[in-house]
Amino acid sequence: MTADRVLALAAVSVRLDPADGALLARVHAALGMGLPMVANTASGDPDGRHALWLSPDEWLVIGPAGTAPAIESAMRAAAGDAFVVVVDVSANRLAFEVAGPGARELLESGCPIDLHPRAFRAGSCAQTLLARANVLVHQTGDQPRYRIWIRPSFARYLAAWLTDAQVGLTPTV
Repeated sequence: MTADRVLALAAVSVRLDPADGALLARVHAALGMGLPMVANTASGDPDGRHALWLSPDEWLVIGPAGTAPAIESAMRAAAGDAFVVVVDVSANRLAFEVAGPGARELLESGCPIDLHPRAFRAGSCAQTLLARANVLVHQTGDQPRYRIWIRPSFARYLAAWLTDAQVGLTPTV
């Protein structure tokens, strides 16, 4: 299991009216993926971009490092004359990647949400606490593989906690 990989990805906050079907269709065409309409879910595309549901009218669109301006531009063009708020928040969060055997157990040791596959699987995301720090958890693969989004000021704390918690786990066969 690895818990030490830190990712600096593009992150763009998007707020819009989810009842505007025409706007959602334009956004889907512009991004190449739809915004998830179900709470605590994510959508993705083959290029590694994801849209994470944060609230009924807010999403976090994730892309490779340096792509935030392109995501912002695409969203603004898709908006047309509709009221849409698009903000580059790439500097607002870092992502840790936690993957491999024991990854779920590692996160469960400090997280109050149920990460069992019956409740949380690839394509799920949730805002929660991990080791008393506010995070956004996104399961990106069934292996399991998670991205843990956290504010940069808490990154060292969480990295130390992940390292300490990892040492205390008993490997399962």
